[in-house]
This record gives sequence, C-alpha cells and structure tokens, in this order.
Amino acid sequence: MDAKPQQNPEPPPSTLPPQGATSVPPPPAPMRTTLRRAAFGAVAAAVLVAGAVIAVPDDEGEAAPPAQGPVARAESAAAAGSPASLSDLTALIGDRQKWVETHPADAPSWAVLGTAYVEWGRRAADSAYYTRAEQALQRSLAAQPGERGNVQAWVGLGALANARNDFLAGKKWGETVRSRQPKEWTAYPVLIDAYNGLGEYAAAARATEKFGTLRKGAPALARTSEMYRNQGWREDALATAQEAADLAGAPAAKAAALHRLGDLAAERGEPAEALAQYDAALRTDRGHLPSLAGRARALAALERTDEALAEYRTVTTKLPRPEYVLELGELYESLGLDGDARTQYTKLRDLLTRARTAGVDESLTEARFEADHGDPEAAVELMRTEWAAQRRSAAVSDTLAWALHRAGRSEEGMQYAERAVETGVRDASYAYHLGAIESALGQDGPARGHLEEALRTNPYFSPLAAPLAREALDALGEPAAGGPEAVQPSGPEPGPSQEPSRGPGKGADKEAEKEPRREQGAGSGPEPSASTGSAGSTGSAGSAASAGSAGSDDPTGAAGASAAPRAKPGAATASP
Repeated sequence: MDAKPQQNPEPPPSTLPPQGATSVPPPPAPMRTTLRRAAFGAVAAAVLVAGAVIAVPDDEGEAAPPAQGPVARAESAAAAGSPASLSDLTALIGDRQKWVETHPADAPSWAVLGTAYVEWGRRAADSAYYTRAEQALQRSLAAQPGERGNVQAWVGLGALANARNDFLAGKKWGETVRSRQPKEWTAYPVLIDAYNGLGEYAAAARATEKFGTLRKGAPALARTSEMYRNQGWREDALATAQEAADLAGAPAAKAAALHRLGDLAAERGEPAEALAQYDAALRTDRGHLPSLAGRARALAALERTDEALAEYRTVTTKLPRPEYVLELGELYESLGLDGDARTQYTKLRDLLTRARTAGVDESLTEARFEADHGDPEAAVELMRTEWAAQRRSAAVSDTLAWALHRAGRSEEGMQYAERAVETGVRDASYAYHLGAIESALGQDGPARGHLEEALRTNPYFSPLAAPLAREALDALGEPAAGGPEAVQPSGPEPGPSQEPSRGPGKGADKEAEKEPRREQGAGSGPEPSASTGSAGSTGSAGSAASAGSAGSDDPTGAAGASAAPRAKPGAATASP
C-alpha cells in the first residue's frame, strides 16, 4: 500500500512575531522541555559523553554517544548543506526564538532563525514567513554588520531573495559573500539558484563545480545533477542523481534525492519509474509533499485519473503552490470538468494576488496561466518585464515565446522559442511550443521535427498540450516525397535580416537528436533580435493560420558563454 504523507508539523501562530514586530514570542509550551541554548549545547554534550565514558567499566567498552535531539539534527543537516525534516526545523525555530528573547545581541542566532524561517516558508508555501525572515536577518545585521564578519546573515538574505524569485538580489548577496570569503561554501547554493533563475547557466556551472570542491557529498552531487540536466546531459544527470541518493543519509535528504530521480524519470517520459521513485521518497519521509505532487503527475500520465485527482487535492491543500493548482486545473480541463477547472483557476488567481502582496514574484506561473486560460497580452507584458529585468532563463524564454504566439505574434515569438530549445534543457514543452509556432508560420518540416521531438522526449508532458501536439503532428501528415526541395515553404526567400536563426540539431536525424549536445554550453545561442512585419496565429497550438503583424521592442542580451566542461564535484580548482 502506498504511503500517505502526514500533515506538516507547523509552529502555531503564537510562535510568529506579528508583521513589523521586533521581538519574537516564546515557543509553544510542549516544546519548551526539549529546547537547549545553542551556546551551551556543545559543552553539555561533552559533559554527558565524558560522564558516560567514566562510568562504564573497562570490560564493557565505550558507551555509544547519546542520540541527537531535533535541534541538533537540524543543525547537523544545515552544516552538511542538506535539508532538515520539518519537525526538526520546527524545533530549531522554537529553540532560536526562545534564545534571542534573552540574548537580543546574538547575531549568529538571529541569522540562523531568519534562514530557518526562509526554509520553512519555502517548504510550506507560506510567504508570511518571508517577512519574519527578513526581520530576523536585519536584526542579525544590526547586531553585527556583514562587513564585520556576519556573512551568514548576507547568505540568509540571498536565500530569501531566491525564495521570492528575486534572482538579481540573490546574485548580489551571493557575490558579495564570495568576494569577501571565496571559500565560504554556503554562498554557492545561493549563487547557483540565482544564476539558474537568471538564465546564466555558464556561471551556474562554474559555481556548481566550486561548490563541489568545498562541500563534497550528496548535496554537491545533487547540484551537479541539476547542472547536467540544464545542459541536456540526461544520462550524466541520472547517474549523478542516483549517486546522491545512495549517499544521502537522513530521511529528509534521502527523500529529496529520490524526488529528484522521480523528476528526471518523468522528464524522460517514464511515468511508472517516476511513480516508483516518488513512492520511495514518501516511504522515506511521509512529509515530503513535493513527491506527492510528483506522484499525482505520474498517476495522471498513467491515466489513473481518479487517484491523480485525489493526490492533487491533498497536495494543493497542504502545499498550495501556484504551479500545483494550475496543474490540477488543467487536469480537470483535460477531463472535460470545466467547472472544477474554473474553481482551481479562481484559487490560482487568489494565490497569485497573495504572493504579490507578500513580495513574491510568481509572474512565470501567472504568464503560463494567462497565455492558455486568460489574457495572452497580459502574459506578454509579464514576460517582457522579466526579460527587461535580465531574468532570461530557458523557462522565461519559452513562456514569452508562447505568450507571443497565443497573442497572434508567432514570428516574433519564434526567436525566443528557439532560444529556449537551444539552452540544452530537454523539456518536451519547449520543443512542442517551437513546433507549434513553426507550424503556424507554415514551416512544416521543422514543425514536424520539433513536434516529434516533444512526443519522443515525453509523450505525457501535459494532459492538455500533449494531445494537441499529436493532433498538430497528424495534421501535418507525412513529409512530401522528393526530398527537402519539395517541402520548402512557398513564397519569396527571406532576406538576410529576416532569416530565422537555426540552432544545433535542426535538420538532424532522430538518433542525433537523442544525443546530448556536449559541445554547446547551456545558455549559448544567438540573441533574439527585434522583428517587424511578423506573421501571427491566434488559434490553438498546432494551427497553421497566420495573420496580422507586430513589432518587437524587446531588450537584448547574451544568454551567457558556453558552460564549463563536465566535471565531477571536486574536479575544479579555480574560483568562479
């Protein structure tokens, strides 16, 4: 029988300071007996161990060290760069809340408390904790400025910025710490997340390799797997993720590693394997709710829709992330349950409004929703804002491309769709969007190739879009007989300034498409340029009609240099 996740342990409202408060109330009464002061914990443990050794007769050998309590376990996980369980994180928060009440000048404890709030807010999808995190981190810096050695508060502010999807601020804090203390390993996860969020994949790769030299083990392997995945090196990503799962010790870290294996299997179009990995993660840590969301996704792909709906309803109640609510709404819509879909879309709009109020940028999910279920022009504006702010990840490129296509500006959108595919990320939805845009522009040959690529990569990538990809491919039919000349689009040849950029892999055979493009770094490729007189399509994905014209005023900027060569953690010797 599949394991069901338990309800998240959550600090009651009494443990949280009201917004704008400068003090932190005490933890709940049942937790008080288990809390220790951080400054005396090591001394107390040493005394206890020493006493145990003295009391044991020589012929009985040394006594085993005492088991760690929840606070010590959370501290050990943080020291290793691994996630703590939610119950241990709760205990750590209560411990530091109680301590800073009587030690308000203890800058390190304020920094630990603020960073723990960030982690809780991220894992519980509760943005209210981000405000409390910012207050605690600012208290830490007031007690000891970062310039006087309090870099952990700066690292906490970087993690907070990334949690809010403010990757430019995350990059600033991470680079500030790195410039002062290049061997401070805690700065590198912040930098990796920020660089990936900005689409600076070459910088993310260098930071990942440096992290591997400073902090070996499962956390470094997990980051390396993510780097390989972003570069399209799927087999390397899988092998490294499996190694990380084998090395992970604590249940929370093990569950996160197994979840990563599930995500990789899902991206490969192997829902049964993905389901097995998510189930293993939930057996390891019943509170790992992202694995419940993955399980719902895999069940939907396996057409076990009743189970998928039940799992989605559970996870969107316990972990109401906007992307999960959007997935549930689209699953309902794919089943013809339009009323239930509208209910989820209404809930999504509410979540997006609350996120905005709390300073969390959810514009990527909002634009994806608006492009397909709301106002495509609003989606275009959201993504143009992201692009202008230098947030140019593959996801932003793809979403901007699709929003432009849905708004009737397919030619303008194609340059961004090409960019998303050329980053190296093997995401079936990126290939589908490019194929649909090419079909709308009458480029049947490339469209056929990219639609086939999408369905070959993952036939179940979306309950709504995957069937549309099959319909679009069927509508294109088989290639015309007579070779490439017979399938060229009719009409005058485009001038040099209108020639669409062609990325690696276009026109290659299917087997070549399956091979990772190791010679091309992630994030490389031609920069989209402004286009005029573009043909567009207002129909659904796969439509070949084109109409209207529009110009583009998009800012331009390089996606980044080629990614660093593949290397296992610890292979790099130079700092980014």
